[in-house]
Amino acid sequence: MNIESFRNYCLAKKGAVESLPFDNKTLVFKVAGKMFALAGIENLSYVNLKCDPEKAIDYREQYKGVRPGFHMNKKHWNSVYLSEDIGEALFVELLDHSYQLVIESLTKKAYEELQNR
Repeated sequence: MNIESFRNYCLAKKGAVESLPFDNKTLVFKVAGKMFALAGIENLSYVNLKCDPEKAIDYREQYKGVRPGFHMNKKHWNSVYLSEDIGEALFVELLDHSYQLVIESLTKKAYEELQNR
């Protein structure tokens, strides 16, 4: 997956927005103000994705390309290295899981606002 197809996939998710809050090289995707994906604009070698802590351990044990989140909370974030043993189907699954975790953590009011967009 290249940076443009990654961006398009993320932005197609309901309520998703992109920003550059840290620097001009790190693209961040949020829903309702909460991050679900971070990636380098210049080189899409890895993407940081939120993950259920138990699943994170399973993915890390099963795939060489899933590692504890670089510069992130290692319990809740994975860095997914696309050049490793991560196929596009698995990458999309992990990206969808990250987005889903974030929307499930929203307050009832924020969740309803998102659904009514």
